[in-house]
Amino acid sequence: MQDITLILLGAGSASRFKLPPKKQWLWSDNRPLWLQVANEFSKIENFADTIIVSSKDDIRVMSNFADYSFIEGGDSRQESLKNALKYVKTDFVLVSDIARCCLDIDMIRRVILAKKHNSCVVPTLNIVDTLYLKELPINREDVKIIQTPQLSCSKTLKKALDTDIEFTDDSSAIASENGEIIFVDGSTKAHKLTTVEDLDKLDCLKAPSKRALVGFGIDIHPFENNKKMYLCGVEIESPFGFKAHSDGDVAIHALIDALLGAGGLGDIGEFYPDTDIRYRGVDSKILLKDTVDRLNSIGYIIGNVDLSIIAETPKLLKYKKSMRFNLAKLLNIGANFVNIKATTAERLGAIGRKEGVAVEAIATLYYYDWTKR
Repeated sequence: MQDITLILLGAGSASRFKLPPKKQWLWSDNRPLWLQVANEFSKIENFADTIIVSSKDDIRVMSNFADYSFIEGGDSRQESLKNALKYVKTDFVLVSDIARCCLDIDMIRRVILAKKHNSCVVPTLNIVDTLYLKELPINREDVKIIQTPQLSCSKTLKKALDTDIEFTDDSSAIASENGEIIFVDGSTKAHKLTTVEDLDKLDCLKAPSKRALVGFGIDIHPFENNKKMYLCGVEIESPFGFKAHSDGDVAIHALIDALLGAGGLGDIGEFYPDTDIRYRGVDSKILLKDTVDRLNSIGYIIGNVDLSIIAETPKLLKYKKSMRFNLAKLLNIGANFVNIKATTAERLGAIGRKEGVAVEAIATLYYYDWTKR
């Protein structure tokens, strides 16, 4: 019978990690770090459930990658763990940090085999250097380095964390309930990714794949009288704008869909729904900038974009250059990586009858190459 739930913690802000992507979104070949860790754990043990704890925004994206359980974290590691424990139904729970990403299979099996009720199994490393506490040396034989994953009796851990006392790890919480702490040999391979320098110590991470990710977007809006018209964030001289919940910039909307599509993130309506009052009349440039920031934070960089604007009216030739440079600025890429095309519908359909404008967009993304940092 499956009696262990795996909890992987990754809701922290990673403030000490000074790269554009969050560390859980570094790409190893074509998998983000959090997914590589979860998949590697699944090869070791048939867990009753795997719970990944992360931020609300990250969970929205992560759920498109894998069918694990996702729980929103709290303001601290302990709050995140408590949130996850609410969903644990098994006798035991194995807790690890996503940042401890290189798994030592033998060590993890040692932890699992030592499980015992009312206890916490902890992998440890001995100290080999001389230690001082303030001005006085201490016996290094009395000191251990504590690692994760740690395997705890679920009931005992839940009870131990039902307090305002902040514990630095599961074992110290279990110890506060007079639970038994069982030490097993840890592993130097289980190094925790905290700063950029730690990347040099993690041999399980592969260089990101160089594959290009392509996304396609399309949007169409009818005209609305007495409203300003914007395309690619540029104001167009016209007696009418676009009927929409936002400012109606149909070109930016199509581009956002293309970018989200390339990243496998869904569509614009999932992130900026027209039922949300926050986006009523919003400047679409703000939505595009937010999309770019989101992509960068999860390890994507933008390659190029190509837009086709289908409009019988207004005529757009004189605006194409300013559209190109405006989008380039918003996307943080060179203007030569932005292409704007304009055509008509040859008087066919609603666009041909001058009732609206449609835009098709293509975008390419690449994985951020952390090996060239």
